[in-house]
Amino acid sequence: MFESIAIYSGLIATIWIFIGVYVASRFYYGYSHSKQFCSELGATGSPTEKLSPLINNYPLGFLFCFFGWYLAQLSSVSILVNITGWLVIAHGIGTWVAGYFPMDADPFTKNPTFNCKVHSWAGFIMLLSLVVAPILVAISPTTEIIPLYFRIFSVVSVLAAVYYLLAMAKAVKSQSNPGIHQRISYGCQLIWLSAFSLVLA
Repeated sequence: MFESIAIYSGLIATIWIFIGVYVASRFYYGYSHSKQFCSELGATGSPTEKLSPLINNYPLGFLFCFFGWYLAQLSSVSILVNITGWLVIAHGIGTWVAGYFPMDADPFTKNPTFNCKVHSWAGFIMLLSLVVAPILVAISPTTEIIPLYFRIFSVVSVLAAVYYLLAMAKAVKSQSNPGIHQRISYGCQLIWLSAFSLVLA
């Protein structure tokens, strides 16, 4: 029962964040999903500064760590799959840190506070962990539990996530609509995590 829940925690996390971000945004008047980052829901001084981490970062961090633990403790698999588990755990810890240390109210500030710097580093670790993890799974020799179609899907999801990440970087420079690109990029990573849950189930 315990392991069964752990297998699906990757899928649950994806469903959770979609609902959690939507619910939090309902308490933030004028919030724009296309123009604003997800983290702005928990930014310093925002109407949902306390609410967003409570319903998003903290439970999500647990779900990521739970799924990561499941992968890390699997036996009779390639060590690359176990390392993937530790990367997912790192993603979960980064999620907690990003929730505890809020970003600044102005995402384009030239002089970020200490909290914002920690938040940004946590976000970088989160991003990197779910870019490397699919690559490890794609090249893992554990063919019994990871079919070829999922290996191909893993590579495609990384390419899509990086593509929209670069699009987000351009949108940040032009201060236009980085929110939509961030959501698509992170969405690609989370969909990969959900699919991995279902492949292992």
